[in-house]
Amino acid sequence: MAKLFVIPTPVGNLDDITLRAVKVLGEIDLLLAEDTRKTGILLNHLGIKVKMMSHHLFNEHKTLQHVIDIMLSGASVGLVSDAGTPAISDPGFLLVRECIKNEIPVECLPGATAFVPALVNSGLPSDRFCFEGFLPVKKGRKTRLESLKEETRTMVFYESPHKLLKTLADMKEYFGEERQACVSRELSKLHEENVRGSLSELMQYYQSNTLKGEITLVVAGA
Repeated sequence: MAKLFVIPTPVGNLDDITLRAVKVLGEIDLLLAEDTRKTGILLNHLGIKVKMMSHHLFNEHKTLQHVIDIMLSGASVGLVSDAGTPAISDPGFLLVRECIKNEIPVECLPGATAFVPALVNSGLPSDRFCFEGFLPVKKGRKTRLESLKEETRTMVFYESPHKLLKTLADMKEYFGEERQACVSRELSKLHEENVRGSLSELMQYYQSNTLKGEITLVVAGA
């Protein structure tokens, strides 16, 4: 049956996959993976064999119609990213939108995403929050930070290790050095770390401590 399954995968600990995700992965005709090598590690862990095709940020426009044609021929297709829920700061939105245009059913399974445990671990208010993903690297970065200066909700960002110090410095400039925040990395893994403090304190900490792994940065609202 023609259908797209959006399948969350673990953000760290491979045992965080849901039973339903395992079932779907074992039944679909084709799996679209951001990195087939990384997804292959998960599939081997689960003992699942399924045909895979590469689907990532740099080829999704080119492969989009081909994937739609595959589903229109009656195939069931799964979509995974390297970790977490596809389309959340990862490829997926374009394919979901195109499926809806072509009246192909879309089913997004619930499951892992990094910002939820990071938000809860931060100890900052979580009743209202906004997810900002990655800040623009150059163009539009200052405009985005300026627009968030008066945001009262807790803000959640994704960041890479080599850019964290610059991001903390930029936020210190726009939000003030005493604004509280939490840096979470290696979530659900053996060396998970959640470091809390002011933007100034976090800068001092990471100037002398090694950074590795994916990072979620949670910042208090104004």
